[in-house]
Amino acid sequence: MDKLHEENHLEIGARLIVTPSRRRNDRRPDKLRSHKYASSLGQVRRHGDWLWGWHTLLAALENPNRQPPRRFAATAERARSLSARFDIAGQIEVMESAAISALLPQGVVHQGIAADFPPVEPLPLSALGNPASGVLVMLDQITDPQNVGAIFRSAAALGAHGVVLQDRNAPSLTGALAKAAAGAVDKLPHARETNLSRALERLDAMGWRAVGLEGTASETLQQVLDGRPTVLVVGSEGEGVRRLVREHCDALARIPMAGGFESLNVAAATAIALYEASRPR
Repeated sequence: MDKLHEENHLEIGARLIVTPSRRRNDRRPDKLRSHKYASSLGQVRRHGDWLWGWHTLLAALENPNRQPPRRFAATAERARSLSARFDIAGQIEVMESAAISALLPQGVVHQGIAADFPPVEPLPLSALGNPASGVLVMLDQITDPQNVGAIFRSAAALGAHGVVLQDRNAPSLTGALAKAAAGAVDKLPHARETNLSRALERLDAMGWRAVGLEGTASETLQQVLDGRPTVLVVGSEGEGVRRLVREHCDALARIPMAGGFESLNVAAATAIALYEASRPR
């Protein structure tokens, strides 16, 4: 799929205190642990594993597998909305929008809400879904957070069972990636694998059929997909699906394009492939 492209001071206002905090190991998603908050910018944890955006944070709070946030900041309006929606036992720092921006990378659109969550934990391959039917997405060296987030969002919208990422060459499911996914990183399970070729061997033993997206393949997705449980393998810009991973695919397929235009953004190409794979056969 070589033609698919990836593409000052902090002033803390009043705090919304709902009830006393729970013990530190309370993992319930609707409980926010209280914290001793930093009083100066030099003590503030910056960037790290922050999530921001309304839909992103709602999905994180609703995820029963999430650990509690280390810190939670919101505007007064957002804090009221959260307290009405969740039985929050802890503290939300109520801040002006500019103060929340100071906690985050420059220029992000946080929509008045941000939280520093430990990353969502990956699952084993066997927990990603029953291979009696359905689709998985495997990302081979796709590193752009916006593209990975968009792929998560499309995969969740089109009914995929999960996403398989590389352990070392894939971005963290936080920050801009989580915002682009609009909550999908908490709604769609994922696995992280050190060796994708061996992961495909294990998936094959579980009943999955691997189809690699390849811009120069002789057959189209429509010709290759047959309704069996499928792992869609998507490669990076330039290199595409790597040779060893490609050799572990049962078939290679391309997206037919009219007018001689042969290039698609990797997230757009994956969305098209997911739609085609979700159609009845």
